[in-house]
Amino acid sequence: QVQLVESGGGLVQAGGSLSVFCAASGFIFSDHPMHWFRRTPGKEREFVAAIRRIGISTYADSVKGRFTIDRDNAKNTLYLQMNGLKPEDTAVYYCATMYSGRLWTISRRADANAYWGQGSQVRVSS
Repeated sequence: QVQLVESGGGLVQAGGSLSVFCAASGFIFSDHPMHWFRRTPGKEREFVAAIRRIGISTYADSVKGRFTIDRDNAKNTLYLQMNGLKPEDTAVYYCATMYSGRLWTISRRADANAYWGQGSQVRVSS
């Protein structure tokens, strides 16, 4: 059974840094591309970053240069380091692994087939 549990996050002033973590279990983590999405109240969940099995990453334009996605396959853990935070980064951050048919895949679409964690709140004050 796929399980994804986020932690970290919290409250920080604009310009500060936070990290969120995602502990994965129930599947072979190293075989899966992994994602971070976020959702603010009243908005759809949006893509933040993704990382392939071999560590190649991709980012939304809004976070490029400020956020870093990483993974530790030995610890079955996904990370998101967030620097230079802005009030508009305030959201619940979710990790996800996505699939298309029988293939694990990368997608920027929040409506793609996926397993999601429960989310971790990040608040950035101005």
